[in-house]
Amino acid sequence: MFHEGERAVRRRAGLTVDGWGSAGVGNVIPPVAAEFLSRQPMMVIAAAGDSGAVWASVLTGPPGFITTPDDRTIIADGLPGDGDPLAGRFATERDIGMLAIEPASRRRMRVNGRARMDGDRLSVRTEQVYSNCPKYIQTRTVTEDAHPVNRTAHVTREPTPAQRRWITAADTFFIATQVAGLGADASHRGGNPGFVTLTGDRRLTWPDYTGNSMYMTLGNLDLDPRCGLLFLDWEAGHTMQLTGRARVDWDPDRAATVPGAHRLVDFDIEQVVQVTDALPQRWSFGKYSRFNPA
Repeated sequence: MFHEGERAVRRRAGLTVDGWGSAGVGNVIPPVAAEFLSRQPMMVIAAAGDSGAVWASVLTGPPGFITTPDDRTIIADGLPGDGDPLAGRFATERDIGMLAIEPASRRRMRVNGRARMDGDRLSVRTEQVYSNCPKYIQTRTVTEDAHPVNRTAHVTREPTPAQRRWITAADTFFIATQVAGLGADASHRGGNPGFVTLTGDRRLTWPDYTGNSMYMTLGNLDLDPRCGLLFLDWEAGHTMQLTGRARVDWDPDRAATVPGAHRLVDFDIEQVVQVTDALPQRWSFGKYSRFNPA
């Protein structure tokens, strides 16, 4: 589908390739992708709530909880849980972005489409299906996959001191974006601890490193700044979701102060939702990506 936001970002970045980004992505789930999905215990999702705020969330289950009954349909045997801003939102069909990521192998794939509840399951009709490169993914493996879940949600307007430490120590987060008429998207961002910084009480900044030049995330932000971030506490099973608005700063002098950055993204926080004991999996850290700038 034609996406003026992606084209505008590519022009500003000095790229003139046509047919890239959303325009070059198909809607069919290849057999290798279906097999990959069937092995995953986690799926990151992106969608907007009824107010228009955009959120990133995560669905989890034992391997096999994601199935593909045909080459345009994905079924997830689960829905956003209690306290999650997207809980109950799929009673009516809406745009969804999905990211399946396998940290142990550094493989990932993205799916964008339309989703609705089907009983206790989520049914997705695919519109875009594609894989991504392994850059900036830190390796992790599941050490426990059936930990009891006892969800408790805490909502604030800005991060607490403990949450600020969580953010600035993170090596990974996920970002959700959406543009009306063009769909939702879920993506991954990674780097060494400290690659995400906080300024003041409610502004968060991260560098935009060399990627695959599709600019799906930045293209969406060019048209609609509303977005959501998801941080995982991999060892304890907690989640932290932030919603707000992001702006890409194209100032080369500012980017030059951050190793590896082509540009910086500033995110102004509007709400924080932390769900303690949200995930049944526990993950152990392996090693950092060799692509992470120092």
